[in-house]
Amino acid sequence: MPPRPDTRERILQAALALFNQAGVPAVTTNHIAAHLQISPGNLYYHFRNRRMIVAELFDRYEAAVAGFLQLPRDRGVTLDDKAGYLEALLGSIWQYRFVQRNLEQLLDDDPELAERYCRFVERHLLSARAVYQGFVDAGLLQMTPSQVQDIALNAWIVITSWVRFLYTSGIRSDRLSEALLRRGVYQVLVLEEGFVADAARAGYAELCQRFRAPLAEPFG
Repeated sequence: MPPRPDTRERILQAALALFNQAGVPAVTTNHIAAHLQISPGNLYYHFRNRRMIVAELFDRYEAAVAGFLQLPRDRGVTLDDKAGYLEALLGSIWQYRFVQRNLEQLLDDDPELAERYCRFVERHLLSARAVYQGFVDAGLLQMTPSQVQDIALNAWIVITSWVRFLYTSGIRSDRLSEALLRRGVYQVLVLEEGFVADAARAGYAELCQRFRAPLAEPFG
């Protein structure tokens, strides 16, 4: 059997599960301690407050995104790479969905996290542009440099707003699913549809089919 996680790691895992389920504002350090059946003092030994827990979980979210949002070093990109980017993106957003659900409040509550998030956005928008340019260079997308920049920004807006869109559209937390998040990735693919090169259209259509999940009316 694998070793049991230490108390610090158990706190982070429990906090992540509770934040994702109920949202950060509804979860206190006392809730986390009670969930783990440890004393509040034991939790405070590792984390002085909820803000510190959120900051460390954000570290992990940022590392997850940085780990996949980069071009292959020794070859051009393919449609298989695009599928890999999308699956990795979906996985990181699903695992840390509390970040996007409560983003404005998290940044208002923690000025240091707000600064970090701004740098996070700047870095990964640059990475997203480089990835899109890689698909252009590989002949899979046909875009001007200006269009690469615009599509990268629009894709970022859709992806980072999708969880909040679902909640504000009446999706309860117990009904949020990975399938509904897949639809957000599909909406990004729709943004790119007019730029797909003829030779890539069949494979691109398969990608769209893979990620399209049904939504309730009137969204379709």
